[in-house]
Amino acid sequence: MPQSEYRARQVGAKTNEVVNYHRDDEQPGKPLFLLIPGGLIALGSLGLIIYIIYQTWFQNQLAENMSISLIILLAPFYVGGVFLFSYGYELYDLPRALRLTAIIVFVTVAAVVIVAVLAVLAGGLKGGSSSSSKSSSKSSSGSSSSSKPSAKMDSLAGFAGGVGAGMKKSSSSGSGSSSSGGYYGGGNIFVGGGGGTRVETREVTKEVVKEVPKEPMPITCPFCSTSYIPVEHKYICPNCGAATPRNLIEESQMPKSDKS
Repeated sequence: MPQSEYRARQVGAKTNEVVNYHRDDEQPGKPLFLLIPGGLIALGSLGLIIYIIYQTWFQNQLAENMSISLIILLAPFYVGGVFLFSYGYELYDLPRALRLTAIIVFVTVAAVVIVAVLAVLAGGLKGGSSSSSKSSSKSSSGSSSSSKPSAKMDSLAGFAGGVGAGMKKSSSSGSGSSSSGGYYGGGNIFVGGGGGTRVETREVTKEVVKEVPKEPMPITCPFCSTSYIPVEHKYICPNCGAATPRNLIEESQMPKSDKS
């Protein structure tokens, strides 16, 4: 068997040498009959292995145990295809064919591992950035939503304070009127005399002054500038729905003389 004059890395010259050898009928063997089928078998097996790896560890579509079994089953076909390619490429030189087979298999495995690691890292970085953006958007939306309830709570607190003040005033005025108003029944007055004691009964009455209820005055909503009477709308603005602040409730309940 003639030995090749070129190294495997000299692809152009090496390929022309193999083609010329194949066309020379005086040379024993036809290397292209090994090189082409071996290359196709190697590429097909490698493509299936990469597809199984992608579907198993990136898409989670295949079971891991079954995928490992399929890869082990396809590995000899890949190595055998590479050996047939190398044997024809090296013109039937067995030591050089084995060495080229080992180099190609090693480089292929290394390349697959490197690509897989980089793909996993890229997916992890992408997932981390998306999760951080989601968390930041959630925190911003949470802060904005928490600010809205705080404003509503302040309005409700003002409304509750105003109602409480109104109830306190009404209860105090009611108690004052009940204590100051009403009819005192006749009491027994004992008058001492010189000869004895006589009892005179006098009926004492007291005039009750009833306060006329104050007419509530309209106020202007500080949020939408709508004029309304708080008590008629249950202390809620009829336009924007905001609760009436406490100071405006007290202002509505003040008489006109006090407001002026």
